[in-house]
Amino acid sequence: MSVFAITDRHIAGDSFVHRLDPRAKLVMTFVFIFAVLLTPQARWEIFAAMGTLLVVMTLASGLSPRLVIGRSLLALPFVLAAVPVIFNRPGEPLFEVPVFGWTATSEGAEALSSILLRSWLSVLAATLLTATTEPDHILRSLRWLGVPRILVATVSFMWRYIFVIGEEALRLIRAREARSARPNGKAGGSLLWRGQVAGHMVGSLFLRSLARSERVYVAMQARGYSGELKSMNRFALSRRDVIVVAVTLAAVIVIQTYARF
Repeated sequence: MSVFAITDRHIAGDSFVHRLDPRAKLVMTFVFIFAVLLTPQARWEIFAAMGTLLVVMTLASGLSPRLVIGRSLLALPFVLAAVPVIFNRPGEPLFEVPVFGWTATSEGAEALSSILLRSWLSVLAATLLTATTEPDHILRSLRWLGVPRILVATVSFMWRYIFVIGEEALRLIRAREARSARPNGKAGGSLLWRGQVAGHMVGSLFLRSLARSERVYVAMQARGYSGELKSMNRFALSRRDVIVVAVTLAAVIVIQTYARF
């Protein structure tokens, strides 16, 4: 199973979190991520408290912690861009890279660790949201929050077709490997040849994506698409949703207030 198939999976269920109103879950996720980003550097007890909130929600969702953590780790490689921070902050030296003369400091290590924790907790919260909420419900909740229609429509199409295009790219790669194999099992071709083939694959993928988008647009126009997807389902905030949002907001406020003292 490819990474596209794994990340695209909404896990249906009837847990406490699944039954919450999508708008309530979206608001709680935004508030949580905003609070995590405001957490002061090296306040490990605050990060632990925010992580505890996620653990409680994960247990209430009935999802496997291994699955949630596994999905969140897919985004961590992008955070590696922050690694130079450990060498840029002045402070007590930890170690030195002899070849480049870089010196890592304790303050830089604290800054890097804080960035990694903020990023990971934010991705965990987003993962929990997408795993327990259907994509269409998330998009409709964004409209309810006042996000412009054109932006929601763009995100909707991107989410629907990025996995389709990703699978198309994987098929192109498999076809290239099948046509360039050697008897010993190693891929053939020089580096220049590989570059040319990769360029042709990118061009082919672009043309296929463009043709697919034109067909989809014409089909949607024929069905009366006016810029916004319609749904017969209506959201209804219950007292339980309001209580859960209020309790979550109160917990976040208490934790962040404690972090300032």
